[in-house]
Amino acid sequence: MTAQVEETKTFNDLGLGEQMLAALSDVGYTHPTPIQREFIPIAVTGADCTGQAQTGTGKTAAFVIPILERINHRLPGVQALVLCPTRELSEQVAAEARRLAAQHDCNPVLLVGGRPIRRQLTELESNPTIVVGTPGRVIDHLQRGSLDLRGLKVLVLDEADRMLDIGFRPDIERILRRCPNERQTLLLSATMPPPVERLAKRYMQDPQRVDLSQANVAADRVEQFYCTVDPDRKLNLLVRLLLQERPTQAIVFCRTKRGADRLHQRLSKKLKGVDAIHGDLQQRVRDNVMRRFRSGKTRLLIATDVVGRGIDVTSISHIINYDVPEYSDDYVHRIGRTGRISSDKSGRAFTFITTEEGAELTRIEMRVNQLLSEYKVDGFDAYEPRAPRPHVDDEQPHETEEVAEFHVA
Repeated sequence: MTAQVEETKTFNDLGLGEQMLAALSDVGYTHPTPIQREFIPIAVTGADCTGQAQTGTGKTAAFVIPILERINHRLPGVQALVLCPTRELSEQVAAEARRLAAQHDCNPVLLVGGRPIRRQLTELESNPTIVVGTPGRVIDHLQRGSLDLRGLKVLVLDEADRMLDIGFRPDIERILRRCPNERQTLLLSATMPPPVERLAKRYMQDPQRVDLSQANVAADRVEQFYCTVDPDRKLNLLVRLLLQERPTQAIVFCRTKRGADRLHQRLSKKLKGVDAIHGDLQQRVRDNVMRRFRSGKTRLLIATDVVGRGIDVTSISHIINYDVPEYSDDYVHRIGRTGRISSDKSGRAFTFITTEEGAELTRIEMRVNQLLSEYKVDGFDAYEPRAPRPHVDDEQPHETEEVAEFHVA
């Protein structure tokens, strides 16, 4: 069933309580985004609901607001559980929940790996009403007996497609089996592949559906380009592109953790303000990287897809797909890091395409339902007849003087 909700102009039109409206006013939220406008009126009724919309469209507030409206803030104990695929995304959801819960004297607890479990145990002893976390750490607490879900009223599966992509389905099902049958389940995702549809069918009760995927809200705020290039000239193309575009902040996506590390090693020798982030880094290192990126000290962040979904920084002006994503849905998530609704600026996305990757470009264009424009870097020859050269990861950029200009701009 697809929900049809009359268009509203402000949060006052969504039937929310006075405390919630006051909290929204305090954080500067006045006009709901399309996903919030359609999802919230259904979710506050207690009905199961799936929400499909691109990244950067306000999905977090779309489920946090109904949670705060539906739980009993005078009753101790976990009443809402939000599952996220990554630590970074969990932290952002928890932070948003804390902001919106200020009027309710509610302090959501964060349960993620890479954090001291002793502190989490102490926080759980305070009987929080809301818990946000990753499936693995949530299961850890369930097995320890430190997390009690018997009073759960609302379960949220955030970024459900990514959780299944990275192998969390068994963990999710274990958690679902520990939840009361009489509960509300909310599922949000940028895409709805068959595994997500099957999960919803099995564990949700006649869910209503809000589908804004065709609205292409995020993509409308992102100019999308492709750059043709020989594989062994990708590094030089990246440097020249940065010089020509002068991004405020940019994320460069690589397909593998090893590739991200190698690219970081090459670029950090020539550029200032370059960091890398991926799943193999210790949590302390990842936290420091994100702190520098959010503060603006890091202008160029090299990332893999798994961690890329947990990055929500409004000053990101450019996304560069150094490697074509393995799946076209990942392309949608990548470009959604820029041009976000929380920012008043549009973004720009660039994808490097080699001669062997024409089919991947076609799949991306079919997924976003538009043709990408070719982008040319002034004075740069993407294809040059020559003898075979070392792999790109062994190549050093040789535009030394031009590179030096990048970090004084």
